[in-house]
Amino acid sequence: QVQLVESGGGLVQEGGSLRLSCAASGRTTTSTYTMGWFRQAPGKERELIAAIIWSGRSTYTADSVKGRFTISRDNAKSTVYLQMNSLKPEDTAVYYCAAKYSINVATPAAYAYWGQGTQVTVSS
Repeated sequence: QVQLVESGGGLVQEGGSLRLSCAASGRTTTSTYTMGWFRQAPGKERELIAAIIWSGRSTYTADSVKGRFTISRDNAKSTVYLQMNSLKPEDTAVYYCAAKYSINVATPAAYAYWGQGTQVTVSS
C-alpha cells in the first residue's frame, strides 16, 4: 500500500510560479515505482502531465507543459515535486499525485494510488 499527500496548491497570477509536493509513504522503495502528476479541469478529462520513475532515470512531461513544468524527486524525503513556472489561466485545475508499480512513465495507465488533489487557480 502507498499513501500520498499533496500540498502547495493555491491562487497565483498569470506568469507566476508554484511548487507542488507529494509525500509518499508505504511501499515506495522498489525501483519499478513511478509517480505522476495529473490534472483535471472542470468539464475536461484527467490529463497526465508529468511522471518520474523513483530512481530518477526516466521522466515524462506532457507537451502542454513542457518547458514550464519540471518534475523531480527527493528520495530521502520520499517526496516528488512539480515546479510550475510561467503559469497560464488554462493551467487552472485540480492537480493529483499518483503512483504505480511500473516503469512506463509515458502512459497514464495502471496508476493504483492517488492523493486527495490540490487546487491550482491561475488568474489573468
